[in-house]
Amino acid sequence: MPAAGFDRLPGSEEQRFLREIFLKAGLSSPYFLLHEGDAGARSVVDGREVLNFSSYDYLGLNHHPAVRAAACAAVGQYGVSASASRLVAGERPIHRQLEAALARHYGHDSCLTFVSGYGANVSALTALLGPRDLILHDALAHNSIVMGGEFCRAERRAFPHNDLAALDALLADLRPRRQRVLIVAEGLYSMDGDLCDLPGLVEIKERHGAWLMIDDAHGLGVLGDNGGGVFEHFGVDPRRVDIWMGTMSKALASCGGYIAGCTALIEHLKHSAGGFVYSVGLAPPLAAAALAALEILEASPDRVAKLRANSLAFAEAARAAGLDTGLSAGAAVVPAMVGNSLVAARLSQQLLERRINVQPIIHPAVPEGEARLRFFLSSEHEAGAVAEAAAIVAEELAALRADGEPAQ
Repeated sequence: MPAAGFDRLPGSEEQRFLREIFLKAGLSSPYFLLHEGDAGARSVVDGREVLNFSSYDYLGLNHHPAVRAAACAAVGQYGVSASASRLVAGERPIHRQLEAALARHYGHDSCLTFVSGYGANVSALTALLGPRDLILHDALAHNSIVMGGEFCRAERRAFPHNDLAALDALLADLRPRRQRVLIVAEGLYSMDGDLCDLPGLVEIKERHGAWLMIDDAHGLGVLGDNGGGVFEHFGVDPRRVDIWMGTMSKALASCGGYIAGCTALIEHLKHSAGGFVYSVGLAPPLAAAALAALEILEASPDRVAKLRANSLAFAEAARAAGLDTGLSAGAAVVPAMVGNSLVAARLSQQLLERRINVQPIIHPAVPEGEARLRFFLSSEHEAGAVAEAAAIVAEELAALRADGEPAQ
């Protein structure tokens, strides 16, 4: 039978064009690398050990014995899968234990877990908002927030990144004409490594009678002296944020997403969020691993302190070597701004040859001219290796530019 035309879908031509450019430049794809074991601060790629900066395992808990033991014990007690939707087929004690622990962490009454962070955002937004409502989100918010805003059929507006004056002006103009209004921002932005202005957002949402949702997927385990997240970093009572969203695939070394908030919110989502009602429940071993990781996180501020030290050491070494780290606050996520997408891809390949694994972020994930290498730091990285890596990145980038590669 003839091809069904999938190769003519929107975006396919652009993907082919990028592959052809990479091929002509003698570059292999920097994506879908095969890691042969535990991809923590170090990993094995193609049989070679590399210093790894492409893992969200911020606190090194993916290989922690207690986390692995909890997952194995859950397999023995509950099996591998929840097997069906929790709404109709029931749930396991480990689901309730994890959700209670996450609710306590955020000072709220209740919490609901989903099988993915992406699904948690999309499902929550589509369950809460409709055509008479308004969603205002930061321009650099995650794609799942943007898509959730599209799917819910509310009026959706993006305000310039961290520009609270622009947000305030939008609310003054649009709030009177809308029934419900939701403001959405991220605690720690995963592309640029900077933070939202949480105190400012809280003040604005309270003044305009709006809801505030914070996606703190990358903030948990990273921000605040105890890794509590962006609320601890700013000393804000987490109960002043209406909806907390997070994922268990970063500091909690598992998989899935969650929404924490008041009982009325969670009860509504339990019966109306499509990604929960019509989806299999979170696998019990994943719930058990996340719960064990959360308990270790809350009892181990030393891991958070080590992560902070490594992050700042890398950011400072990168800047000292002449690298542009953009907006990064030096908190686990540190980009090295390169500009040109082809240069970013070539630099990533050169670094892999030198046993440093870091992924390029190129157009269309970011606007052309803003390509970068994105470094994720871990508490497990060695201080000397972090500083040396920054120097090697600067050395390889300088060599590429000396060979005539464009700066932008």
